Amino acid sequence: MTTSYVVPDQTGKFAVVTGANSGTGKETARRLAEAGARVVLAVRTVAKGEQARAEILARHPHAKLEVRRVDLADLASVEAFADGILADGTPLDLLVNNAGVMTPPTRMTTADGFELQMGSNYLGPFALTVRLLPALLAAPAPRVATMSSGVSNFGRITFDDLQWERRRYRPMLSYAQSKLADLMMARQLADIAAERGWNLLSTAAHPGYTVTNLQTAGASLGSDKPKRARFTSVDILPKQQVEQGAEPLLYAATSPEATAGAYYGPSGRFGLVGPTATARITRRALDTEANRRLWTEAERLTGVTLTAAVA
Repeated sequence: MTTSYVVPDQTGKFAVVTGANSGTGKETARRLAEAGARVVLAVRTVAKGEQARAEILARHPHAKLEVRRVDLADLASVEAFADGILADGTPLDLLVNNAGVMTPPTRMTTADGFELQMGSNYLGPFALTVRLLPALLAAPAPRVATMSSGVSNFGRITFDDLQWERRRYRPMLSYAQSKLADLMMARQLADIAAERGWNLLSTAAHPGYTVTNLQTAGASLGSDKPKRARFTSVDILPKQQVEQGAEPLLYAATSPEATAGAYYGPSGRFGLVGPTATARITRRALDTEANRRLWTEAERLTGVTLTAAVA
């Protein structure tokens, strides 16, 4: 598989990549490590993380990788992981919010009672990002790159029912809401950094239609047979492999050309495949008032606040 984006030298940099045991997360971790970064594979299942680490080391024997456990669907686990990173006292150059769950067939909940997609895809990464700010702000030019999705274009933030408690649960619309929330978080963090004069770059990306286990893992939850997310079972759409699909995220995370609050994705057919380019941001994520409101709501729901984190 050909790749076009070359990750700049990351020697001496310390990075955390969530969901790094497979798919775009594993590819991102591999290429960051290959470029010289020390990478924490932040994974829910340690055995899968160790397997990914072994596979990367087989290709790059000098890669600096460690596996640490974090379950983004459990705020206590997020706190424990962040505390571990902060306790190391090493400035964090890069946080890649990549992990996610996609379209479980029925409404499921996290350890804290949030709807699973909103909790895992947005509230968990939000809490992780805010808790890690002290380590990020200790680095000379820290970056946070957050994975959204092209599906975010169809997302709506329903503030009075973020958790799908009142409406009939619809897996794809719930996924779209959570991924729109990720894009809004990336933009709000960029605005906060600008307001506070932080030298922190917050960006977002989407992978287009990249073939990973994301399409089956979520759709198969609660079932003993693997299933696919409905829209991915249509085989007429152009799709690409993970080497290309991880490039928008790698670009957002490492390119010297990436800009605050920008969004990157594939530039080919339907924005599903091809080389990385700037992606169009849905007007809902350009609404600074809504972005601020969602951030405040996330602070309230998670109990993780900016004021406490960077006191």
